[in-house]
Amino acid sequence: MSTNRSEAEELLSAPAEWDLPRSRHLHFKDVLMQQIDEDLASAAAQTPGRRTWRPAVLLPLASMALAGALLVTFTSGDPETPAPVSATATLNRIAVAAMASDETPVRDDQFVYVRRLVIENKGTFEGPVRLGAPHTSEVWTSQNPEPVRVLGWMRDSGKDAIMPGQMLPIESPSAVPAGFDHPTYKWLASLPTDPDALLQLLYKQVRVADDESKEQAVFSQIGDLLSGTVMPPENTAALYKAAARIPGVRELPDAVDAAGRHGIAITREDARSATRDEWIFDKKTLAFLGARNYITHDETKGITSDTLFGSTAVLRHAVVDRHGEEPAKSDG
Repeated sequence: MSTNRSEAEELLSAPAEWDLPRSRHLHFKDVLMQQIDEDLASAAAQTPGRRTWRPAVLLPLASMALAGALLVTFTSGDPETPAPVSATATLNRIAVAAMASDETPVRDDQFVYVRRLVIENKGTFEGPVRLGAPHTSEVWTSQNPEPVRVLGWMRDSGKDAIMPGQMLPIESPSAVPAGFDHPTYKWLASLPTDPDALLQLLYKQVRVADDESKEQAVFSQIGDLLSGTVMPPENTAALYKAAARIPGVRELPDAVDAAGRHGIAITREDARSATRDEWIFDKKTLAFLGARNYITHDETKGITSDTLFGSTAVLRHAVVDRHGEEPAKSDG
């Protein structure tokens, strides 16, 4: 690789340890608790969550370093956001739906493929909020369970994409073992399926940036895993149930992903980082659609209300045999 690399290439080769300003009840008991939560949620007063600020989540693993570098570019958010309510019942229903999915185990020599429509920050650190045009981002994540330096590959295309059309490696200066920075199917399958035990592990192992709370760091990490990986259904369900136990997680009745699809949103605001993140799900199928990320206030830029700085829509999610390969239209 040439030593005269562009700024974007330098970011892509950044260490996997980058800092981004970022437990299971028995089945029948869960069903009972869902019904109780639904009754309570419908009667609860609708009190708005706290306002916060942190970096974009749910971006492709390949784009995370770039997201951190371009974090401070924004645009105005929705004119008014409905008051959120408890998300426990909905997250439990999403977990039940996830258990009904039929995921085929992923081999160690394969890649998890994710294609998204992405709207990213394109302004400067000193300048105002400016979102770029929607563009396509494809990521092939390595499932090699051994420590690796090339974690996967990415290719963006469309207006405002960085180095459009080029297949770029996601590299680390040193080999990264399977874990949060290298989330293989085998590693994910080894995580606890009891949500209380899983949440305890997350609180213990997830890195927390100086300008975010531990709760937000864990919420963000769960979102990254759910949006960019493939895992057994019981692990997916456990992550949703763990998320329901994080303080401050709420539900919004309507949100729109980068492709314009409406759904319900699971959201959390973080006072320490002054951000709010949304996970968007189809209202009927409860399938994950995409995400939105907001800054809630920033005195240096005159931001006093929710300001959108990133949005994604998951278009395809599949397993392929090699990087650069796209799934057949009937797959994923």
